[in-house]
Amino acid sequence: MAAPSLSGKGFTVAFTIWWAVWTIMHTVVLIDFGVPHFTAIADSMVSNCLLAMSCLLITNNMRYYLPRREKYWYVLVVSLGLSALWLLATRTLLWLFYKQDTVYMMQLSNSSNIRYAIAFLINGSMTMMNLLWQTQKQQQESDERKAETERLAKEAELFKLRQQLQPHFLFNSLNSISALTGTQPEKARHMIQQLSDFLRGTLKKEELQWSTLEEELQSLQLYLDIEKVRFGYRLQTETILDGQALHMKLPAMLLQPIVENAIKFGLYDTIGQVTIVIDARNSNGNLEVTVQNPFDAATAQPLHGTGFGLASIKRRLFLLFARQDLLHTTTTAEHFITTVTIPQLKG
Repeated sequence: MAAPSLSGKGFTVAFTIWWAVWTIMHTVVLIDFGVPHFTAIADSMVSNCLLAMSCLLITNNMRYYLPRREKYWYVLVVSLGLSALWLLATRTLLWLFYKQDTVYMMQLSNSSNIRYAIAFLINGSMTMMNLLWQTQKQQQESDERKAETERLAKEAELFKLRQQLQPHFLFNSLNSISALTGTQPEKARHMIQQLSDFLRGTLKKEELQWSTLEEELQSLQLYLDIEKVRFGYRLQTETILDGQALHMKLPAMLLQPIVENAIKFGLYDTIGQVTIVIDARNSNGNLEVTVQNPFDAATAQPLHGTGFGLASIKRRLFLLFARQDLLHTTTTAEHFITTVTIPQLKG
């Protein structure tokens, strides 16, 4: 939210009202001290118009020059200097109009000290107010630039993380297509079509930060269809869905690397049939997705660790939610379980 401007309509109205009230008060005080009504009005008008111009000069100057280390000296010098100039200009103008009125000129001379003190306070207050206002405005602009820079950097990193996941899967698919071309050309053509559909959907999702679980599962099914061509009967999947979770939101293309990791752990070191279980549910208002695959610690030693896929997911979740506890893995005697929790954004 932008800070109010000292040159906007609101400031103009407030500034005008303040000086109108101050001018009336000034006039009343002069009359109380025995100054004739017309003279008191003229004195108040001349004095306060010049003082208002002094305040506007301070405001305009602060737009182009904002003191830093010397700001307190600046406030003092400006206030003293402008107040002296104001007093000189005021006495000169009033002398031109009322030099024949010796009584009034004596009153004007005797009140010079109090007039100067009041002008100093007003000019000093105006200078300090502008200094604080402009400093706050610059700090706010600096914070907005910093936030925008951080946002762009975060978006660039998120984009990079998404892009780094694509080549690995793409190369595996192309290798499988190459292997099928000579022996099973029909399967190769089918796999090319599936790969085309998957990549087309991925490109569309690059522009989206979020998608629903239902949309994510549709994209995930395209990926699984491709993998099933690669692994044949060995790859089986089971999806368990909580109906309330289908329309919950999650970062686009988040599940594919998790399932790819499950396939890597589940199939790469076995020759039998493997079932990947995907369980999605509404857990206390958050979307919780669990991906489970068979796991044999003895044969999976070369693949020990979370791998780039899960590490990138954890990093994406941290960039989006500033939390490190949204993804965790569990290893049992027979299963490797990955659980990701997606907080739901309000509004």
